[in-house]
Formats: sequence, C-alpha cells, structure tokens
Amino acid sequence: MTLSEFVKRMNDIAWGPWMLILLVGTGIYLSARVGFIQFRKFGYVMKNTLGKMFTKQTAGEGEVTPLQAVSTALAATVGTGNIAGVTGAIVVGGPGAVFWMWISALFGMVTKYAEVVLSIRYRERNAKGEWVGGPMYYIKNGMGKNWNWLAVLFCVLGALAAFGIGNMTQVNTIAKSINTAIDAFGGNTAAFAVSLFGQSVPVSSLIIGAVISVIVGLVLFGGVKRIGSVAEKLVPFMAVIYIICSLSVIVMNAGSLGTVFAMIFKGAFSAEAALGGAFGITIMTTIQKGVGRGVFSNEAGLGSAPIAHAASSESDPVKQGVYGIFEVFMDTIIICTMTALTLLCGIEDGVAVTWGASAGAELISASFGTIFGERIGALIVAVCLSLFALTTILSWSLYGTRCSEFLVGTKWTLVFQIAFVIVLIFGAALELELAWNIADTLNGFMAIPNLIALLGLSGVVIKLTKDHFSKANQNS
Repeated sequence: MTLSEFVKRMNDIAWGPWMLILLVGTGIYLSARVGFIQFRKFGYVMKNTLGKMFTKQTAGEGEVTPLQAVSTALAATVGTGNIAGVTGAIVVGGPGAVFWMWISALFGMVTKYAEVVLSIRYRERNAKGEWVGGPMYYIKNGMGKNWNWLAVLFCVLGALAAFGIGNMTQVNTIAKSINTAIDAFGGNTAAFAVSLFGQSVPVSSLIIGAVISVIVGLVLFGGVKRIGSVAEKLVPFMAVIYIICSLSVIVMNAGSLGTVFAMIFKGAFSAEAALGGAFGITIMTTIQKGVGRGVFSNEAGLGSAPIAHAASSESDPVKQGVYGIFEVFMDTIIICTMTALTLLCGIEDGVAVTWGASAGAELISASFGTIFGERIGALIVAVCLSLFALTTILSWSLYGTRCSEFLVGTKWTLVFQIAFVIVLIFGAALELELAWNIADTLNGFMAIPNLIALLGLSGVVIKLTKDHFSKANQNS
C-alpha cells in the first residue's frame, strides 16, 4: 500500500459516516440538553453578537475583545472550503447536499457554543500573561490529570494539521487563484517557470508565497492582539465583498430561485429527482458530502475555534459562547449558502457541469462570469479566495502556536512560528493533493479528543447555561 492510498483510507475514516454521525449526534445531544437555544434564544444571540459589533469594545493586556476573538475564529472557518469546498460538495453530492449542510450547521451551532463556553470556563494565563484555552485546557483543567494524554493527543494533531490545512493548502490556493486571474487578463504564468522538487513551478507562485510569508510573519510575531486586530478588520470586509457579489448573481437570476430551491429539497432525498435523470449520485453520497462540508467549513466539533475565543476579554462563558452560535450561522447558513445559490443559479444560466465529477473554484468563477464577465468573475474569485485563505493562515498560525506551546512550553513557540512562516513559501509552489488529504485526516481526527471532552463536560455547559439565562430572566 502506498502512502497516498493509506492516507486516503485514513481520510475515509476521519470523514466517514460514523465520524459524521458522531459529530452531528453530539450537536443534537447538546442541543437537547440546553433546550435548543440556537432556536429558542436566536434573538438573544443576534442581539448580543451582531448587535454589539458596532459598539466600542476594549480589552486588557494579554487578551482581545469579544469581536476580535470571534473574528479570529471566523477567519479560520471562513476559508477556501466556503467557495471551492461547497462547489465540490454540490457537484459530487448533488444540489441536495446543501440541505444536509444546513442540517449539520443548525446542530453544529450548539457544539461550537459548548466549545466556547468550556474554553472560557477552563482557560488560564500563560508565561506571557496571555489568556490561553481550548480543548487541551478544558481536558486538563476540567477532566483531571488522568486525561492529560487526551489533551496531548489533540495538540499533536492540531500542531501538525496547522502546517497542512492552515498553511500549505491555503497559500497554494492563493497562488493558483491569482495565477488564474493573471492568465484570464492575458498573462502567461506558465511561461515563466523554474524547476523545483521535480516539477515546473511558476515564478509568480514563489513570489506570492514569499509575500504571504512576510505578511503572516509581521502579524504572527506581533502576538494574539495583532492577529485579533487584523482579523477584526479583514473578516467583515471580505465577507461583505463576497456576499454582495454573490447576491448580484442571485438577484439577476431571481427567476431561477424556485427551480434552485426545488433542486435542493428534492435532491436531499433523491439526486435523480432533482436532476431529472440517473446520475449515479446516491442518497448516502448526498448526505455525506453535505454534512461533511458543513462540519469541515464551520469546524464545529473540531476544537480549533475555542482556542481563539479563549483570548477574549469577556469573563462570562455563556456571553462569549453565543458568539459560537453566530459564527456557525455566519459561516454556513449565510456564506456557504451564498456559494450554493450562486453556483446553482449559474448552472441554470448555462454554466456547464459534470454531475458526480470533482470540481472546485472554477465553477463558481464561471457562475460569477455569467453576470460580471469571465475576467471579472475570475478576479472576484481570486480576491475572495486570497482574503479567505490569508485570514485562515493567520488564525491557524495561532492555533498551531497554542498547541505547540501546550506541548513544549512558551519558550519554544518561536521555533514553531519560524517554521510555519518558512513553509508558506514552499506551499505556494507544490502540488498538494497528498497534503490536502493528510491535512483533512489530521483535522478530522482532532475532533475525537474534543468530542470526548464535550460529552464528558456537558454537565458543566448545561449548568452554566441555566445559571446565565435564569439571571438574565431575573434582570429582564
């Protein structure tokens, strides 16, 4: 068995049916235990997240504002998966995959809520005086020393995954999308190439990798406050750009929306019914692609986002926890849905698609092209993918730093950070199918220690939730 075959098998396990059942099942269980607050308290959630984003927030030494914390977490979750990943899921799993993506997100809201609640409840100060938290700390401080091995396992997987899902694959996506845009405007990036690692690499890719590494280094070495400050500015900006461009396609194809939604709801239970023929897409494939892409996109249950939330200046676990609900809502219900509707409207408008085959950002680019033209469509995707991927890199640099810090101490985190920045240059130049699969596998297995902790400490989440809302009712 080759390494590639072994990794593919491990990836099938990490994102297979049983893992997806465990992830969604944990969300359903936690939702029931806290009274389905994602529905019952949705107004409260929006009032205390979106409603507070335009008010001035302050943070002390070694911490960030609640908005900066959620922006850092959103920077990681709103990434290439929201564009290329959703597109691939729909083409392989059919339009019905969107329905199952929504279902996984509705319950994933409470999974993310529980993660954030526990990250605030069990966080601690490091040697630099910064708040640190996440699954490794709520395992260590909440479950006791006998479970410390589980915290170590999470950090090993998290630190390694940071180089894949949060580094090489992201910078490679930036390089490819920019090269595509350059070529769309009459350039020829392939004509100026060098031989590297046995393959022909456009010089532009190396330049892009070097520029990204400098940008990330300047932000990363500034610490958690600088990462939070940059994320706070970039995340709303990039989300607004993408939503406006997507809405333009959707509005211009408003007459197709009835057909598009019919495809989604019919396809949730039969791809053949949605597409009007036998395309060989099974209901299991539709569910697996939809749920898998939802979880992969919003990271609910993986344990990464609570690392960012732990740095918040907010001391009330539930008040910060509701940002977790908002985060999943924004990532999957809003941004992923924008991608899905844009793609399906584009297909209705004549964009050619081979159902059941692999596909990526080129189809969403073509969908934008139906309204803006081919060149502008390619430029929109290049800008959005680059911003999405850059912010993902910044957030995962923090996640990897915190995981390495837990394993070897604060003094050695600089070594990890230097390595992280250097790898960006080479990541822009490599063909990364194997790296994507390894990263996906590590990312998926990260969920196991985290889900064990979430279920083991669910009583703490329930108590904190009940206490918070009983006080809120008394004060209202």
